[in-house]
Amino acid sequence: MKRVFIIHGWGGIPSHGWYPWIEKELKAKGFDAYLPEMPNTDAPEIKEWVSFIAKLVKKADKDTYFVGHSIGCQAVLRYLQTVKEQIGGVVFVAGWYPYVTNLTGEEEGIAKPWVETPIDFVKIRKVLKTSAAIFSDNDPFVPLDNIKTFKVEVVSKIVIRKKAGHFTQDDGCKQLPIALKELLNLMK
Repeated sequence: MKRVFIIHGWGGIPSHGWYPWIEKELKAKGFDAYLPEMPNTDAPEIKEWVSFIAKLVKKADKDTYFVGHSIGCQAVLRYLQTVKEQIGGVVFVAGWYPYVTNLTGEEEGIAKPWVETPIDFVKIRKVLKTSAAIFSDNDPFVPLDNIKTFKVEVVSKIVIRKKAGHFTQDDGCKQLPIALKELLNLMK
């Protein structure tokens, strides 16, 4: 049975935006879909989020998939550094590394470890053979400079949406069919 873990972004909650929609769509297609509330969501910490994902997933395998949003993408990448088994794939939505913009002073402090702590892409490529990364051309937090990381280091298929903002409820994003489409493509 294919399992999909939906990892929301910084300050996110499972009931907002497109998260409940994609969870419902995946369950309707017969997949096990998990939409947890990540810990300490207003001040996310790498170790705490990676540990939480590891406990949630238990044993990763070729039937394990992820959909990450914003800092959730980084949490998934950092989790993948810790696994040895190849997983099914990941859809990254508005993922950022190493560039994030328009943060307040307090937010910059929270983001600093996420920006400065290196990611081992060699380890990640050993366990992640297929992925897609979705960006918006007017995301206020995630500049398109991040595409290089996902295209070159993660070797993701790149999808750019017009005027989708940060793919949040505040941007009017209640459904995200492109994320579902890309995930289903990874499963083929």
